[in-house]
Amino acid sequence: MSPSYVQPAQALLVHTVAAPVPHWLMHMGTLGLFFVAALDSSVIPLVLPGSADLLLVWLVALGGHPWLHALNAVAGSVLGGYTTWQFGRSGGEAALQHHVPTRILGLVTSWVERHPILAVFLPALLPPPIPLSPFVLASGALGVSRGRFLVAFGGARCLRYSLVAWLGVAYGRDLVRLWSGSIQRWSGPVLGIFCGVLAAGLCFGIWKLRSARNLHPTAAPMLRTVTTQTH
Repeated sequence: MSPSYVQPAQALLVHTVAAPVPHWLMHMGTLGLFFVAALDSSVIPLVLPGSADLLLVWLVALGGHPWLHALNAVAGSVLGGYTTWQFGRSGGEAALQHHVPTRILGLVTSWVERHPILAVFLPALLPPPIPLSPFVLASGALGVSRGRFLVAFGGARCLRYSLVAWLGVAYGRDLVRLWSGSIQRWSGPVLGIFCGVLAAGLCFGIWKLRSARNLHPTAAPMLRTVTTQTH
C-alpha cells in the first residue's frame, strides 16, 4: 500500500482512538479474518453472508496491507472449502440429502456432474446470494478430484479477494470517514451482535454435523431419484 494512502487512513484512526470498534477489529486482525473466511466457506452457516469480504474491506480501510490480508482470506477460505469438500466426499450422497435444500438439490448435482470445474469456480467467485457450500459438498460427494477442486476453488478465491482488497484501497478512506463521523457510537452493540451471531452459527453448524451422523440409510436412493428427475 502506498504511503499516500496509509498516512491519511492512520490520521483518521488517531482521530477516532476512543472508538472501540476500530480497536477490536484491529486486534482480530489476520487471525480473525482467517477464522471468518474459513467459516464462510464451510457448512457452518454465517447469518451474514459475505462476512469475510466485509471484514477484509474494513481491515484494509484501517490501513492494513491489502495483499497480505487478501492472501490470509484466501488461505482461510481454502481451508474451509477443503473441509467441506472432504465432508461431502466422506458423507457421500447422504450428506447432500441432509445439507442441501431439496428445491436446489437436483440443480446442484446436475451442474456438478456436467460442469465439475465451473460448478466450483463460479460459486466461489461470485458474491451472495449465489450459494457456495451446496456446490462444494456436491463436488466432494460426486467425485470431483482433490486437485481439480483445489485449483478451481483456490483460483476463484484469489480473484475474488484480490478484487475485495482493491475495493478497500479505493474506498477505504471514505469508509473510515463514515465510521468516525456518524456510526462509531454503535460500536458496542455491533460487537455484541457480531459475537452472538457467530456463536449461534457455530452451535447450529455443530448440531447439523452431529445430526448428519444419524442419517437414515434410504437418503442415498432418494437423492438418486431426485437427480434422475432433472435429466
